[in-house]
Amino acid sequence: MSDTTQNGPVLAADGTPLKRSLQRALRRQKLRALALIAPLLVFILITFIAPIADMLFRSVENEIVSDTLPKTVVELRDWQFASGQAPSEAVFAALAEDLQVAIAKKLHTRLGSRLNYEKTGISSLFRKSGRTVKKWDIPNDGPYREKFIALDKNWGDPEIWQVIKTYSTKYTNGYFLNAIDMEKSPTGPRMRDESQQIYLLLFQRTMFLSITITLSCLILGYPVAWLLSNIPMRTSNLLMILVLLPFWTSLLVRTSAWKVLLQQQGVINDVLVWIGLVADDNRLIMINNQFGTIVAMTHILLPFMILPLFSVMRTIPPSYLRAAKSMGASDWRAFWRVYFPQSVPGIGAGSILVFILAIGYYITPELVGGTTGVFISNRIAYHISSSLNWGLGAALGSILLLLVLALYWLYDRIVGIDNVKLG
Repeated sequence: MSDTTQNGPVLAADGTPLKRSLQRALRRQKLRALALIAPLLVFILITFIAPIADMLFRSVENEIVSDTLPKTVVELRDWQFASGQAPSEAVFAALAEDLQVAIAKKLHTRLGSRLNYEKTGISSLFRKSGRTVKKWDIPNDGPYREKFIALDKNWGDPEIWQVIKTYSTKYTNGYFLNAIDMEKSPTGPRMRDESQQIYLLLFQRTMFLSITITLSCLILGYPVAWLLSNIPMRTSNLLMILVLLPFWTSLLVRTSAWKVLLQQQGVINDVLVWIGLVADDNRLIMINNQFGTIVAMTHILLPFMILPLFSVMRTIPPSYLRAAKSMGASDWRAFWRVYFPQSVPGIGAGSILVFILAIGYYITPELVGGTTGVFISNRIAYHISSSLNWGLGAALGSILLLLVLALYWLYDRIVGIDNVKLG
């Protein structure tokens, strides 16, 4: 439809062309809508997008070596580990200059800590050398190659210099290699010694335990949700309080309660001994292992499975089952062919919710998991809060994020995310 007539363009009440006036009004509506959701967008950006972006950056960032030892890195480019010897005098002279600057800024200890993640002993090497190098008169105290090696023989070790050269780039994949039990070497990436491999095992254990906990919640939660959705509303609301009751208790208190119940001198073992099912000198070990983690986390995450199932089941008309039975179907056949398919969206929603929560848990596994029931998230927390190896922690977190996204994509391809509903 044209906005012109034989006498000219159609005008709005204010005298502007109608088409331009409509476009301006539509633009105002869009700006008002954007202004309404702007606080939410800013909140998501600050609390969700920015931390993930920072985590991804930290997993590859490695500027500390090149920033702290700029001259040494340049001189070290032509040195080859295959020579089997420490670098030339020019490299050591550059190292002396760089170290004096770094010592004044107190950066040499940070550099040592960073490189110590790759080879044990480098941190103490830089601290020890820093106390002496700061007294040298540079460049009048040379030559420096012999002075450094006399100060600490490790300066003559080619492996030390190979680590410095390998991690002298501003960005590195070393953290990701460490996160999958690999390391950089002069000949390229290689697997660590079997005694040092831990992260792949933790990823496998995390996946296994998360899937097991999800299935446990589904097996226990489905009958409860079915019962709640098929009884009168008044009774259902009263019983729902029992489902929500754990949310009113501290997570730490609930986990500690399971330690009391499951330990060898705990309530459950005492009852089993009292009724004669277990001998007093052969009590069950149910804590500080995978069993304890599964039991405690199933209890904690069970409401997150029941609530989506209940909300979906509540929308399934009971008349469908009665119709199936009136046509000759047995109770089981009517349930399996009519009721269960309609509850699948709730199963999908509850399973995704429980699995994602389980895969990132670390408080409960830390308290009841011992050495065999901890998750990869416990290791991430260790690197962030204790070892301060933020790069490796960020790399482990990035891999865990990518793993969850991959499983989410696989679920979408097999089941279909459109089939996930919350009621």
